[in-house]
Amino acid sequence: MTVLGLARVWALVFSAGWGWAAAQSPEIPQVGSPERGKALLLQRQDSGCVLCHQVQGLPAGGALGPSLVGLPERSTKDQARERIADARRFNPQTIMPAYFSTEGFNNVASAYKGQTILTAQSLEDILSYLFMPASATP
Repeated sequence: MTVLGLARVWALVFSAGWGWAAAQSPEIPQVGSPERGKALLLQRQDSGCVLCHQVQGLPAGGALGPSLVGLPERSTKDQARERIADARRFNPQTIMPAYFSTEGFNNVASAYKGQTILTAQSLEDILSYLFMPASATP
């Protein structure tokens, strides 16, 4: 990832209101890996994406959330990053977990306080899969 690309990621992180979560992790994401992103999308316990969403190139997913097939035609990577990070910013009543936020949670087990569901790298990996050209599906 270029310096400009990293600057854009961190600008988005702090402007989107996840600055505290990002500040908790010294991790600077590298270029996303579509292979790791695919594996994360398929994990039913950790990310759970396919429980609610249809995803291009993956086995049948759920229908509770919107289909992610064709996402690059209707969204930018930055917009998708914001929604995955914390969809509550757009719909406070959403049932989608806040994958990259630690704000607004109550009764969090002490072992998980201050931790996000996804790391910055995992978020970039998922985005790299979702925004990969359909012909390049791993």
